[in-house]
Amino acid sequence: MENHTLKIDSIGCGLVIDHISAGNAMKIYRYLHLDDLECAVAIIRNVKSKKHGIKDIIKVENTIDIDLNVLGYLDPNSTINVIKDGVITNKLKLRLPPTIKNVVYCKNPRCITSIEQEIDHIFELTDETTHSYRCIYCEQEAAVEPQ
Repeated sequence: MENHTLKIDSIGCGLVIDHISAGNAMKIYRYLHLDDLECAVAIIRNVKSKKHGIKDIIKVENTIDIDLNVLGYLDPNSTINVIKDGVITNKLKLRLPPTIKNVVYCKNPRCITSIEQEIDHIFELTDETTHSYRCIYCEQEAAVEPQ
């Protein structure tokens, strides 16, 4: 079997979301609504990584605003490289956000968010070790996967 190397060109201006846990790139793509962009977006899956074994990478050929809380919730070990003129000008390390809003939704049918449709679904981080979040209204634990 031949060994082929995939070549993904560098970008001149934009963002590179790096160190994404293997298999998480598509989830991040959906939650950040990257499919709505008019610019080029490259998703590279199962890339060899010295640090993580394998990882995913997303390259966006445009400078965009992304919700760091959503990305921090989905994959707190990922990093964001801001690229200008082909050079990394800023590198952001993410962490679990203390609060997330409208990323996950409360499953408790008696929660006020189930009755009042206009109320934001807000969850607070309760345990960094287990990445646990609880609804601020009823204390229902968030589902492991974002909705």
